[in-house]
Amino acid sequence: MKRTFHNRRRASAQSAPPPAGTPIDKSPAPLRKQRDYRLLWTARTISITGSEVSKLAIPLTAVMLLTASPSEMGVLTAAAFVPALLFGLQSGAIADRLIRHRPLMIVCELVSCAAALTVPLAWLFGVLNILWLVVVALVIGTAGVLFRAANFPHVASVVAPHQRTEAMAGFQASYSVASVGGPGLAGLLVQLLTAPIAVLAEALSFLASALLLRSIRTPEHNEPAPSRGMWRDVVEGLRASATHPVLRAVLGAGVTINFFAMTYTAIYMLYMINTLEIPKGLIGVLIALSGLGGLLGAWITTRMAKKYGENRVLLFSVLFFPIEILAVGLLTGPLWWKLAVLAIMGIVTGGIVVAFATCMGAIILRETSPELRGRVNATMTFAVQGVLALGSLTGGLLAELVGIRPVILVSAVGIAFSTIWIWASPLRPRRSTPPAPLPTN
Repeated sequence: MKRTFHNRRRASAQSAPPPAGTPIDKSPAPLRKQRDYRLLWTARTISITGSEVSKLAIPLTAVMLLTASPSEMGVLTAAAFVPALLFGLQSGAIADRLIRHRPLMIVCELVSCAAALTVPLAWLFGVLNILWLVVVALVIGTAGVLFRAANFPHVASVVAPHQRTEAMAGFQASYSVASVGGPGLAGLLVQLLTAPIAVLAEALSFLASALLLRSIRTPEHNEPAPSRGMWRDVVEGLRASATHPVLRAVLGAGVTINFFAMTYTAIYMLYMINTLEIPKGLIGVLIALSGLGGLLGAWITTRMAKKYGENRVLLFSVLFFPIEILAVGLLTGPLWWKLAVLAIMGIVTGGIVVAFATCMGAIILRETSPELRGRVNATMTFAVQGVLALGSLTGGLLAELVGIRPVILVSAVGIAFSTIWIWASPLRPRRSTPPAPLPTN
């Protein structure tokens, strides 16, 4: 695919043209020096951090101020995932019909800002209830689905092809930053301002993100795919993801990893407290280490991908996933040894997750034609996110039948099957065969 990407460095209109014969360097500047990429990255980091704050503030509002029942909390929690299931596939078709993706992204952030802002206002006026929080979660979740569908192809307009892996690593680092700083910031805001007022931080983060996105100057020149109707467009994205050998392999590996990872995650906290007897005060520290590992993984992935390519880095990451879970599942010994292994595994796992997600995004961008990027990305997101709930239910039920530690070992074996998807696909590194010798007379 040949596409023209504009130089992101702003050129002065008054500058004189270079002298005749002067070579012109058309290679883009490093990402850290590209203004528009910095704006895009900062917008995502701020927005995601605000969302992390609300993950604690909104449930605390429901429990502490509205005395929510367990069933109400279940509905409130599910409301965050429902939009992805209802609108995930359609959002990709919508994104592929757009000439410009950034306006939709800005609108989504502004809608999310307005929805989050209603929580502290409703509380101040005494009209806040569980239904209100559920509606807010549905609105923000729907806006988030549309935003992600538009953001994925938008990256191709801002970042040159050979810099996309580095860009994806930067976005994954945003999630790591948010996972480390978000919960701590949420706890502080809830303590100082009360839970519903802390949701105001999420509203402000969405507003800041919209303003930063509006400041991006890189023009978009997308050629929207001709539409044959919503469902035909959706089916075309599904067909491309299922029939393209590389996309099919990435999709299969992602679904396999997420299913068994959630089977493991569902009983991880019980395993830490009841089986390994880890002090509750240290669990948060161990979880934060995975976020720090993600930051380190983003830095390493960029350099490894430049040297070895995204395919090899992806293969390495899927090979390591089951080893980490197996090590945790077999862990015994004194407390200091358990903490040391869990700390190391947390850092390494954070890096491996970022490496896989980064290379997966870069490969999808590379292998998908521009007019299908929105739909293929939406299909991937729908599938890999859709199995999360199924994996959680499986982990909980299986633990009731066979115990917690066996479920962890089963999860390690299950994740190991993800390597088959990669090794059996064109992503597998292959040795080049030497040319046949020329016939002699």
